[in-house]
Amino acid sequence: MKTIKIFASLATALSLTAAGCASRSEDVAAAYVSPMAYSSYSCRELAVEAQGVSSAAAAAAGAQDSARTKDVVATTAAVVIFWPAAFFVGGNGAQAAELARLKGQMQAIEAASIQKKCGIAFRRS
Repeated sequence: MKTIKIFASLATALSLTAAGCASRSEDVAAAYVSPMAYSSYSCRELAVEAQGVSSAAAAAAGAQDSARTKDVVATTAAVVIFWPAAFFVGGNGAQAAELARLKGQMQAIEAASIQKKCGIAFRRS
């Protein structure tokens, strides 16, 4: 009976701690950015802007995935080894918001490119 209580306590702690973990970069939804923000851009300007935003989004995705890895390690340590480690779980925050904004910008640039018939190739990774 005591073993069941310990197991239930650990399972509860794991689920509560895991809820605070940072999301994977691919799970961060794009924030809405109006394509109108890019309506005055030429096709060349859209291509340059897309490259810059894409680079920034890749860096932000790497930072988000790194934060997730750190949170998973802290969660595992909290549940298996030392429960105060749960306080080191960072969760989502500014990094996820920045990534969502950048993803939204890419969608807006793509929509503006399509509207202007620029023919810019947007790859999804």
